[in-house]
Amino acid sequence: MFSSREHSMLLGFGLNFGLVLGLMLAAGTFAGAAEPGHFGYGNKATPELIAGWNIDVRGDDGVGLPAGSGTVERGADVYAEQCAACHGTFGEGEGRFPKLVGGKGTLRGERPEPTVGSYWPFAPTLWDYINRAMPMPAPHTLSADDVYALTAYILNLNDIVPNEFVADRTSVPTVKMPNRESFIWTDPRPDTMAKPCMNACNDPAETRIVSTAEGKQLTPRTTGPLDTMQSK
Repeated sequence: MFSSREHSMLLGFGLNFGLVLGLMLAAGTFAGAAEPGHFGYGNKATPELIAGWNIDVRGDDGVGLPAGSGTVERGADVYAEQCAACHGTFGEGEGRFPKLVGGKGTLRGERPEPTVGSYWPFAPTLWDYINRAMPMPAPHTLSADDVYALTAYILNLNDIVPNEFVADRTSVPTVKMPNRESFIWTDPRPDTMAKPCMNACNDPAETRIVSTAEGKQLTPRTTGPLDTMQSK
């Protein structure tokens, strides 16, 4: 039997030993975590894992388009099954869902209609968007062939490709979209970066605005009949 004093000493020794052991283990863990590039969790991404996420398609040249193909005729069937309920039988849109067809010559009007035919700059990005986002209730569930077929059908509805068009990774990038040349590929915004000035600074009274986004038609007009409309 141990006296109360001896029992307290043994208990204190056990607690101290446990504390020291815990600190040693923690130090070892921190030392391992401190190694460059090592965080102690997860696995190295394999090419197969990366391929599962790397699904984007480049717009101007179609880099990233997968193997497969689809006809306008097949696209009509897939569209009726997967798309018509929201986008209308012929792409005219249902309720609040957007139109896919029409809008030619409206982009500079009071009621612009940005559709695939009137606004879209690149055909490959149409494939990319359908593939990753459609159909809305179950995105990214269509096969590559069905996405190609839908791409062909929607382009055909907009009179961009003929009935015989077959969409694939070679033909889609060659499609010239009607509004492609209306896009600005260089940043037209004026340089507004202000550098710190501690002495001999410009006089604020002499500062003048020489360029605006509105003047470059990058923002909506601030005058016109639509601006005076009030909600009821």
